[in-house]
Amino acid sequence: MATEHRHHEDPRKEREEGYERRDASIPGLLQGAFWMALVLFVTLMLMRFVFGYFKKVQPLGPTASPLVTPAQQAKEMLPPSPRLQVQPHNELVDYCDAQQKQVNTYGWIDEQSGVVRIPVDRAMDLILTRGLPTRSASETPANAPKVPTATVAGGEDVEGQCGYLTEPGPSLPGEGQEK
Repeated sequence: MATEHRHHEDPRKEREEGYERRDASIPGLLQGAFWMALVLFVTLMLMRFVFGYFKKVQPLGPTASPLVTPAQQAKEMLPPSPRLQVQPHNELVDYCDAQQKQVNTYGWIDEQSGVVRIPVDRAMDLILTRGLPTRSASETPANAPKVPTATVAGGEDVEGQCGYLTEPGPSLPGEGQEK
């Protein structure tokens, strides 16, 4: 790779002038700036024409603004479901609170037939004191299927999607102890 050197110019003369005349061409720089400005001007005019054309052909509708009031939002058309959640964590917390309320409070399920809802802790206490209804072996049909015992694999997410929102409860005796 060879570099072009001009041997006919005196390097001492360039040092006296304070700059290198051969590196920068003022007319070339001005010409480049002119053409760049012309290209920018033409581009801006074309963009203005294209945006004006599209505005006439297909109006975009009202502009989106973060300052829209709820009354204005109600008037606007909402997109079809499913929509994105604005605050998914808060909605999950509300959902889990409603589930905990269902599990831990008394309430009517069907008032006409007298079916009520009781807290799970109270239901477990009642089962421990009264026991579950059982059948004798003679009452069980011979062709009845055997019901397998349900087991839950150990893990942090046993409580479902709301498990991470609650405080961990006391562990069972002997659980987590090394032998």
